[in-house]
Amino acid sequence: MKALILDGSRSLDGPLATINNEVTLLLEKNGWEVENFHLLEENIATCVGCFGCWLKTPGECIIKDKGPEIAKKFIQSDLKVFITPITFGGYSYQLKKMVDRLLPTATPFFKIMKGEMHHVPRYGDGEDNNLIWIGYLPQQDTESENIFRKLTERNNINMYCSNPCVEIFTGDVEDLDLSKISRHIEDKEVLV
Repeated sequence: MKALILDGSRSLDGPLATINNEVTLLLEKNGWEVENFHLLEENIATCVGCFGCWLKTPGECIIKDKGPEIAKKFIQSDLKVFITPITFGGYSYQLKKMVDRLLPTATPFFKIMKGEMHHVPRYGDGEDNNLIWIGYLPQQDTESENIFRKLTERNNINMYCSNPCVEIFTGDVEDLDLSKISRHIEDKEVLV
């Protein structure tokens, strides 16, 4: 079982590094092979919206940086974990640009899901994706938390994930309660 962690934190230490370390240890303890990308350290350009990945080189971004390699690993992983500071309810710049660079994993074609139009996935036939979203706030902020949950909800639809895990940590992360993530991992292990 392969797990991919996309860490959008803005520094290599601090609360998000602690969260990443604890989640990595939890996954490894449960037998997952973990690959971890700290996106701040990677050469990843922003998506330019050229749709070359749909029309010129289907399934492959025309920008030759780390983005295509990470997108390939995203497809090959059984579990994807996104870690980000919550910024006005959204993802960090580092995570947002990588999420945008996953566009080649979808086709330009559409299908109707629950009354909404969504892109058809390029790989697989829309089987359930296994996603965990972890956000961090220095202090509790209900409005930002609600926006973050709504944003991940919309991305889960686009990424064909019907049963995601969304966890938000605030403040001191020395004694993290990972029970919700642990239950999600254990449930998904049965399905992998």
